[in-house]
Amino acid sequence: MFATSLLDPARLDRPDTLVRHEPFPFMLAHGQLPEEARAALDQDFPKYAEAGFFPYNEQDCGPSVKALVEAMTAPAFASAVGTRLGIENLGQYPTLVTLCRALNKRHGTIHTDSKSKVATALLYLNSQWPDTSDGCLRFLSKIDDIDATVAPEVKPLYGEFAIFKRCDNSFHGHLPYEGERRVIQVAWLTSEEEKLRKTQRGRFSRTMKKLFGGLDRKVGAGRDRNAAHRD
Repeated sequence: MFATSLLDPARLDRPDTLVRHEPFPFMLAHGQLPEEARAALDQDFPKYAEAGFFPYNEQDCGPSVKALVEAMTAPAFASAVGTRLGIENLGQYPTLVTLCRALNKRHGTIHTDSKSKVATALLYLNSQWPDTSDGCLRFLSKIDDIDATVAPEVKPLYGEFAIFKRCDNSFHGHLPYEGERRVIQVAWLTSEEEKLRKTQRGRFSRTMKKLFGGLDRKVGAGRDRNAAHRD
């Protein structure tokens, strides 16, 4: 399957796409993946046993996921989303791709993303989601209030897409959730050095989770719904 047929920037022009620039630039877009690719992407997604986001490794993925990553990191796609966020030439920045299959309840605390990120995109792949707000992405006006939403929350369902410009007030997070939550994340970074540093840190984190997965599930499991961390 060709990358261009998986992720077409023209789909961003759907009438239900939401673009806002206050309190920070972000876009929410629905139906960004073709229905005919659903089965292949489900089959080709990495079979991570650990929870959390891990650096993209082609060897972990099947052909459709590799094609989708190629599309998400292509200059044409960066230009399309960057223009909507008011970011000039977003494609000039190095990209860091991370994938997540599942989360623990400690994940999702409110944060802004680190200053080394120019913008972050999230493309969700879950075939279904329980009737709950738990685990649903929220863009927020405050760092200490998960209910201070500035847009409808995003259920992590197949084809749902969110992207935002990293700012000092680009607060986002979700309510505690444990279980499968498939997502491909692309971050455009300020430098290749930051990409290398974050990649090394992500690989180390995955190694530690393989060794201490049980502990990882327990640490922070009882976190407050409004928990936050400064980046």
